[in-house]
Amino acid sequence: MPNEAALEARFWRAIADDMTVMLGLADRAERRAQPMTAQLGGREGRGPIWFFTSTEADLVRDLGPGAPALLHFAAKGHELFASIEGRLVPDDDPATIDRLWNRFVAAWFEEGRDDPKLKLLRFDPESAQIWLNENSLFAGVKMLLGADPKKDYADKVAEVEMDGR
Repeated sequence: MPNEAALEARFWRAIADDMTVMLGLADRAERRAQPMTAQLGGREGRGPIWFFTSTEADLVRDLGPGAPALLHFAAKGHELFASIEGRLVPDDDPATIDRLWNRFVAAWFEEGRDDPKLKLLRFDPESAQIWLNENSLFAGVKMLLGADPKKDYADKVAEVEMDGR
């Protein structure tokens, strides 16, 4: 029976393992969310969540000094899903860039950390809905034995307030 804290902890472990998310601005319905690679650099595997991108990206052009944003995540095995509301802001702190820089990021920027197109974005998560998906053979057997799927599902969804900063 996971509780909110347990589901949140599972989310942070899952996003550290599979860093691909869909990220978009909440107030820009005309723009779709786009796949981004999340970098965790916060305290104890928690927010904020960082993204390296280009100054030429639509997301950066639309962002301005910062805006409400939505982050959607599906774990590799689809055992966990999350939809997170927060604030996305440009944050080109050189120390953070140095700390998060790696060979995968470097492959995108010909001039390295000093590339004029390099833009670091910080997502400060505020609230989330996290779903644990345990639809498996075990869940099917429980249903065959008369378990109420709605009752079992109730412990697998959490509304979580996050302290992203």
